[in-house]
Amino acid sequence: MSAEKRWGLLDAHGNTCLSEQPGTLGGHRQTRIYGRLDCPAALRAIARGGYVRQRVFFADEASARSAGYRPCARCLPLAYATWRTLDHPTNL
Repeated sequence: MSAEKRWGLLDAHGNTCLSEQPGTLGGHRQTRIYGRLDCPAALRAIARGGYVRQRVFFADEASARSAGYRPCARCLPLAYATWRTLDHPTNL
């Protein structure tokens, strides 16, 4: 019997679920930021070793947002600008 590969992804409620497909986005559980898997900021943090234990994965952006995570300003600048404008406007 061959074991199928399963990935642990966070769903829209922040619960871990097993998936037959890997996540398309990574996130940081403590800062509640999500971004691309090739994000330069995340890759630097991973290289330093301080990020891996807090790393989570999402199937898509809708799941990440529903779980309460915000877009990364570095690798998702347009999504971050929209999030900042619509969800967190500044009082000017």
